[in-house]
This record gives sequence, structure tokens and C-alpha cells, in this order.
Amino acid sequence: MIRAASASRTRLLLLGGVLAGPFYVLVGLGQILLRPGFDIHRHALSLMSNGNLGWIQVGNFIISGCLVIAGALGVRRALAPGRAGTWGPLLLGVYGLGLIGAGLLVADPMDGFPLGTPPGPPAVTSWHGPYHFVAGGIGFFGLIAACFVFARRYFGAGRPGWAVFSMLTGLLFFGAFGLIGSGSKDPSVVPIFTGAVVLTWSWLSAVSSQLRQEVGA
Repeated sequence: MIRAASASRTRLLLLGGVLAGPFYVLVGLGQILLRPGFDIHRHALSLMSNGNLGWIQVGNFIISGCLVIAGALGVRRALAPGRAGTWGPLLLGVYGLGLIGAGLLVADPMDGFPLGTPPGPPAVTSWHGPYHFVAGGIGFFGLIAACFVFARRYFGAGRPGWAVFSMLTGLLFFGAFGLIGSGSKDPSVVPIFTGAVVLTWSWLSAVSSQLRQEVGA
């Protein structure tokens, strides 16, 4: 009975990791479709935290971050003391905290969004604007490192498909993050980064779902 209850709690926590990505993407997509002036080719989703409806994206960051942290706790329970049982959940927790920080530290309006904002870089830089990117960057590096930690685990477990999926996710997201961090004005940069974000969310959901199946076996 105790073991069954423990497995149930672990699966419930892992459900956070499964749902975090779909929640973030669907809330973001709804804003892209409904908020005037947002251009997916130029604007990062972080800019949605500004304006009268900015609370929606702030909440998206914070709730998604909490779901990721719940998932990380589930990963810890599912894997400890095995391979990736320490660093995997720790790094995922860093990602969750980075999302929460990115929500609390709002990015500055820029490049025409929200409507009425002058084009180009922020006209005025707030104290919290730069820290938004610091929080996001720390979280992203935590996620990238987690991908490689899980790739090593899957290789060691004789599951090359999952290992390659994890490794490619980490590599592609690292490349996309470097690309958007370069400040390039190429119109393909933001869509590439957005696609990489969706990929990493898909990876997290898939890994969390796979671990839920193992726990329930």
C-alpha cells in the first residue's frame, strides 16, 4: 500500500512535466492569435508580458515553471538513486526557476510591441528588463544540460533512440539560443528559436511521460 501510494505521488508529480509544455505553448499560441501587433517573425513571446494583457504571459511563465519543478521532483523520485537521478532533476528544477524568474522580471517593450512602442531596442531600459534575459538564460542552460544528462542515461540503459532524441534536442536548442543571443536581425531567427522552444517542451513532455509509464509498470 505504501509503495502504491508513493508511485501514485510520483506519477502525479511527473504529470507536471507532461503538461508544462502543452500549457505554455497553447497559452502562447492563443496570445499570438489574439493580441494585435504581435509579429512572430520579429517578437519573442517574452514581450507578451507587457501591456494590459501582460499578466497572461507572466502567469504562463510562472505556472509553467511550477509545473516543470513538480515534474523535476517526480523525476527525482522516479530515478534516485540511479543514473541521472541527481543532476537530471536538479537541472530541470533550474529551468523551472528560470521560467518563474522570467515571469517576475518582465522584459522591456521593444520593436513595436505592444502597439505604440517605437521600433528597435527599448527606448528606456528598466531595472528588471535585463534580468529577464539573465533568468531565462540560466534556465535555458539548465535545460540544455539536462538534455545531455538524460542522453547519457539513455545510452547507458541501451535506449539509443531516446538518447539521440535527448542529445539532438540539447544541441538544436543550444544552437537556436546562441542564434537569438547573437542579436541577428535575420527574419528567420525568432521563428527558429520558437521552433526550438517547442522542441524542448516536446522532449520534456515525452521524457516525463516515459518515466510515468516506468513508475506505473
